[in-house]
Amino acid sequence: MTHSAAGAPRTAEHDHHPPADPRLWAALALICLAQFMLILDVTVVNVALPDMAADLDLGREALTWVVTAYTLCFGGLMLLGGRLADALGARRTLLAGLALFTAASLVTGLAGNAPMLLGGRIGHGVGAALLSPAALSIVTTTFHGTERNKALGVWAAIGGTGSAAGVLLGGALTDGPGWQWVFYINVPVGLLLLVALPAFVPARAPQPARLDIPGALLVTAGTAALIYGLVEAGDTGWADASTLLPLAGAAVAYAAFAAVERAGRAPLMDLRMFTRRPVLAGAFLMLIATALLIAFFFLGSVYLQHIRGFSPLRTGLVFLPVAVATGIGAHLGSRLVGRIGSRPTAVTGMAVAAAGTIPLTRLSETGSAYAGILPGFV
Repeated sequence: MTHSAAGAPRTAEHDHHPPADPRLWAALALICLAQFMLILDVTVVNVALPDMAADLDLGREALTWVVTAYTLCFGGLMLLGGRLADALGARRTLLAGLALFTAASLVTGLAGNAPMLLGGRIGHGVGAALLSPAALSIVTTTFHGTERNKALGVWAAIGGTGSAAGVLLGGALTDGPGWQWVFYINVPVGLLLLVALPAFVPARAPQPARLDIPGALLVTAGTAALIYGLVEAGDTGWADASTLLPLAGAAVAYAAFAAVERAGRAPLMDLRMFTRRPVLAGAFLMLIATALLIAFFFLGSVYLQHIRGFSPLRTGLVFLPVAVATGIGAHLGSRLVGRIGSRPTAVTGMAVAAAGTIPLTRLSETGSAYAGILPGFV
């Protein structure tokens, strides 16, 4: 005797997606490892900067760009990377980004001068901009219902722990085989992932999509000009032409980007999103939180090594409790958003971060470095 689907009683199986194939969780682990490499590379160089500067004769401005060149290309081209994932297929884009990131790691490790080092960091950023949105697309389309929430919770935790662990790993590698291994370490991991990912991540048909190349170039160029102007302001002051001209160029590039997006048939970004208060508030919070995180790791590393005379390894160990605290915060945050909502969680998080900056403003050359810097960072 058979029953039609229409007449069958509803059960939990009808209301929920079936459990994900265990192989998909293996795919998630591999994708998260790739994303972990990307996040790690934001902060892993911070502890290595003094040794890097000594070996390659880098000035303050060049050191700033070692960190900034990566994050600039990573963030500035990520929207284009997401569009490419639609047009070419998420798996293909992910593997292309991973291959570029791995090759750039080898180039950067072999760098004997500033141009080669910065060229490798730019390659890192472009590869990451291809990989990260493609990887997130695979996660969100592979998992469903409660399993998607679990998968995204793991994805969120990768961001915070990767940033903090990067400082620890950077210290261990710099104090051991040398700063070059901060980049070399990515090569075997990247090659392993390039072999393993196709076996676990299924290929999906690409979706027709137009590419907004002018928009991607304008927003990236505008951000580069803005950062350059801010760096110059630290050297020459806010009134100097070397500061004002890049800042004016950034304003022009952003205005041109807005005009291109409004006129384009397939804009990279729908600017009407920013008329929605939740989107605007969320983007602003991410900007502030990321800026604080990267800046504090950068300045903390410089303070501990230059002012307090810590070795790279000892500096990295100082940040170990920060990695633990970040993982705990990501876990609590994912739970609190579901229980009390995103707004109270965001306000609480930023209030805790603000309180943490207070002891960091009172650092000095004397006293316990651990008591001065650790509570604020944690």
